[in-house]
Amino acid sequence: MKPELLVVTPIYPPTLAVLEREYILHKLWLAEDPKVFLADVAARVRGVVTVGSVGLAPGLIESLPRLEIVGCFGTPHGTVDLAAAAARGVVVTNTPDSITESVADLAIGLAIAVMRRICETDRFVRAGKWLAGLPPMGTGLGGKTCGIVGLGAIGRSVARRAEACGMAVCYHGPREKPGVAYPYYADLEEMARRADCLMVACWLTPETRGLIDSRILEALGRGGFLVNVARGPVVEEAALIAALKNGRIAGAALDVYWDEPSVPAALLGMDNVVLVPHIGSSTLEVREARGEKLLANLQAHFAGQPVPNPLPIDHK
Repeated sequence: MKPELLVVTPIYPPTLAVLEREYILHKLWLAEDPKVFLADVAARVRGVVTVGSVGLAPGLIESLPRLEIVGCFGTPHGTVDLAAAAARGVVVTNTPDSITESVADLAIGLAIAVMRRICETDRFVRAGKWLAGLPPMGTGLGGKTCGIVGLGAIGRSVARRAEACGMAVCYHGPREKPGVAYPYYADLEEMARRADCLMVACWLTPETRGLIDSRILEALGRGGFLVNVARGPVVEEAALIAALKNGRIAGAALDVYWDEPSVPAALLGMDNVVLVPHIGSSTLEVREARGEKLLANLQAHFAGQPVPNPLPIDHK
């Protein structure tokens, strides 16, 4: 008898297709009434599959009496109750990988797109407006300053790409990084005044939630651009919309939002905003690797073997 799995949310289709062949799947996201659906399948579910950004709803682990394993496509950061899993003897697995380069590629691509007005002028051509005149001018990256909020692995990769575009780089974080030559700003407002493009690449923590507020956007100024590839709540959404609407900053490019997949209507109507649907890690290479690791974790567990990628209870 094939093990029965609860799949919380859609995952990479080729991986989902393999799961369909190897297991009996119960797709929670398709249920008209999730509570009724769970009550019907709970007693048979031995594994749960989810993604790192979604994780598991509070209490789900406790509601599945036969649960043995949680297979996470990606890595959960606070979205799975690891203590609850450990108390039940449930193995939690992830798919460790490096999305550093793919996110950094997107980040610098977004900076180029918003500063050079690529998406805006694409719409200009498609609307036939070029026949009547020239589009508005963009802003070059060469000679400008990229201020990076969070100089971790992604931030450093962004910095290398920004330098290749002729930009100067500086950074802000909770502390100065040893051995880093880029200028460090302990005061984010001061760095925002210096920057032409403010690149947000930090973790979402209680300290960084709402970090980019109206004060920081005001310091960035009328000629400044904001790029966010971190998490939506790092930037105060209402403050950003007001700054864009009132021309207090020149533009913004966003991969992340406060209430994904909902995007405020105010942003949708702005020409000086580039919007993409949280695609920082969305490359075929990353998805294929994650799928292989997810499948290997599940296969090992149900074969009675140690899983290749267990997640320790103290994972943050």
